[in-house]
Amino acid sequence: MKKTLFGLLLIMLSVQLSFAQDSTAVQEIKELSKLKWQWMADKNVDKLASLFDDKSKFVHMSGTWKKAEELDIIKTGSIWYKKADVHDVAVEISDDVAIVWNRITLTAVVRGNDAVTEFTVTEVYKKHGNDWKLLALTFSSVRDTHKIAH
Repeated sequence: MKKTLFGLLLIMLSVQLSFAQDSTAVQEIKELSKLKWQWMADKNVDKLASLFDDKSKFVHMSGTWKKAEELDIIKTGSIWYKKADVHDVAVEISDDVAIVWNRITLTAVVRGNDAVTEFTVTEVYKKHGNDWKLLALTFSSVRDTHKIAH
């Protein structure tokens, strides 16, 4: 009986520890995603270069490109991500991969033209050592009534 109770106690503690670790990782990813939006607005390509995986891909309304092109677009201001108003965030983590869905209103300057667009942005991160690296970022244009399933 004591062994059974002890075993049950160990299982409960490991489940609680697992939830605590997941919760910490979810908060870490949410904060990193939030910082990414600020770095994009500030055109901080140094911070973004260290966040973006060398093989990362970016899907926009006007095309798909890799890390170097995305950093150049941000640096030159051909797309200036002035402000991302984040309305909702959902995060799912599986092992060392995190997927983030952001429901945003993006205020941007695109090739000199002001644009305000509703998006759901999907971000994929992978843990490398102690750091999360962005593997993919995809903008999906949606209606302002669109909801993220949690």
